[in-house]
Amino acid sequence: MPQAFVFPGQGSQSPGMGRDLVDAYPAARGVFQEVDDALGQDLSRLMFEGPEEQLVLTENAQPALLTVSMAVVSVLEERFGTPLSEQANFFAGHSVGEYAALTAAGAISLTDAVRLVQARGRAIQEAVPVGVGAMAAILGLPYDDVWQIARDAAGDDEVCQIANYNAPTEMVISGHRRAVNRAIESAKSQGGKTVLLSVSAPFHCALLEPAARELEALLDEVEIVEPAVPIVANVTATPLDNPDAIRRRLVEQMTEMVRWSESVEFLRDQGVDLLVELGAGSILTQVAGRIDDSLTALAVSDPRELEEYLARLAELQGSE
Repeated sequence: MPQAFVFPGQGSQSPGMGRDLVDAYPAARGVFQEVDDALGQDLSRLMFEGPEEQLVLTENAQPALLTVSMAVVSVLEERFGTPLSEQANFFAGHSVGEYAALTAAGAISLTDAVRLVQARGRAIQEAVPVGVGAMAAILGLPYDDVWQIARDAAGDDEVCQIANYNAPTEMVISGHRRAVNRAIESAKSQGGKTVLLSVSAPFHCALLEPAARELEALLDEVEIVEPAVPIVANVTATPLDNPDAIRRRLVEQMTEMVRWSESVEFLRDQGVDLLVELGAGSILTQVAGRIDDSLTALAVSDPRELEEYLARLAELQGSE
């Protein structure tokens, strides 16, 4: 069965994340130790014990999410006896999850990746003063309507744009708080449901241009090689396999929309019918059904789910 591995982004973190993997698998413990050593801090303790208000900070949440994803990858590779790239046709990651996809595909080392996403998270937090930006989910309206709502709300000197196109009627907008609030009222008047999100910064919008420039300089210092399997890029929903293009897309991702719905549709159109989410939570697994309910989607975030996935995969492969 053609499958793709996908990796979750910020919002999936929670205290206790990854502890059961570390307790159950030596390979996972090795990943956590490598991350702690690379960052020079006890990120593992923060992930296992909190406090939550520290874990949710972008500079902590992003390397934490990468760590859990790569812990799952390491265990699966040990069980398969081969690199994960030999088990899938494509990888993709949502927002910071794209870094996990690149790391799993061998394009970036784990040490470089966690240092990079921590610096990325810090740059994001510093780019926009607290209270200036906001994000909101808009549900129940089609893309064209939300795009127009955001455009009308932006005005001449304020930013409001679609940050995440997660499913056909499920989007997230980002920008100046006042503009986002105007968009919320407009969406409600058109029958949409809205949720103001609790975030540390307005992700994937033009307000993060300073952070994008900082990331660009950081990426110039990191070795990136061709991934072993194509990575479906957030900003284009098409495959990436060239190191220079990877750098460009990661910079663009800071200020442009995550085209997740289109990315999943691309995977489906390439014959993929099994999406396996590797890492904390199951957000992408849930979203997959709202994009195309013909897809089979499984989440692997803990030992039970990992063993269930391996059993399910054996069953599917046996029936082919």
